[in-house]
Amino acid sequence: MEFHVPDELDLQLLHALDIDGRASFSRIGAVLGVSDQTVARRFRRLRAEAGVRVVAVRDVQLLRQDTWMLRLRCTPDAADSLARALARRPDTAWIGLTSGGTEVVCMTRTRTRGEQDELILGKLPRTPSIVEIRAHQLLHRFFGGPSGWLAKSRALTRAQADALRPVIDEPRDPDGVTSITAEDEPLVTALERDGRATFAQLQQATGRSESALRRRLDQLLRSGALFVDVQFDTDVFGYATRALLWITAAPSALDSVGRALATHPEVAFAAATAGHCNLVAVIVCPDTAAIYRYLSERLGRLEGVQHVECAPVLRTVKQLTYEERR
Repeated sequence: MEFHVPDELDLQLLHALDIDGRASFSRIGAVLGVSDQTVARRFRRLRAEAGVRVVAVRDVQLLRQDTWMLRLRCTPDAADSLARALARRPDTAWIGLTSGGTEVVCMTRTRTRGEQDELILGKLPRTPSIVEIRAHQLLHRFFGGPSGWLAKSRALTRAQADALRPVIDEPRDPDGVTSITAEDEPLVTALERDGRATFAQLQQATGRSESALRRRLDQLLRSGALFVDVQFDTDVFGYATRALLWITAAPSALDSVGRALATHPEVAFAAATAGHCNLVAVIVCPDTAAIYRYLSERLGRLEGVQHVECAPVLRTVKQLTYEERR
């Protein structure tokens, strides 16, 4: 099958989905000035060639659930099998191979203290191939989650972005987050597989009426407990190099450095963390030369940054959902 190089319209479509992942193709087409058939055709092509997936994600920060990033140094022959075993666990959200293939970095999103202890204190320390475990609890998110990296592309004008943004009648109350209940689990699970699932498909998955599903999904999205995210292969769009940055900032500069990171075009995720460093970031760049420029020119000039460890990501094994990425 012939491969098509993504163009500006493809990037605009991704940006549109990042704003409202459940927007209809006709609505997106009207904003972009193309037909809904063109949008549908482009979406199918991007799904096949760039691994584009629209999925629902629980916002663990708003739900006040603990999130940890685990750095697992292991024997080189075991890294791949360990990463894939972790990818099959429902409590892992992102897994990458770094440090020349000798380190697995795993983000966990445990819902109970028991799940957390079972993984961090139980299974991992008993795994013979793991020679060192560093656990970093994420304390505060500066960028990431519902704030997507695609917004930094500025593929859409402000007017286009505003036209696609869902209308919210009332401002979000940060203290009024809707909990995800046991009754919601079939709905959320179905949306985690396909964030654009139709209400007919959601009815089949949940056994609930369409009107009830519409009301409940609207509540979950408006509260922020759930958001819709776009996953895709950045390599296809010319951003082939990713790296994890473990940053130590002076305590007095922790917040200012974190806020500055959030504004950088290269940063896809940034958070304050407990551990041997106090900030972690994920950057996405075209090549290694761009990583060097970012470290030396942009990050290196931030006041308060004391130390940076850069770990290029060799491969992403899992991203957000239960499906492995090859």
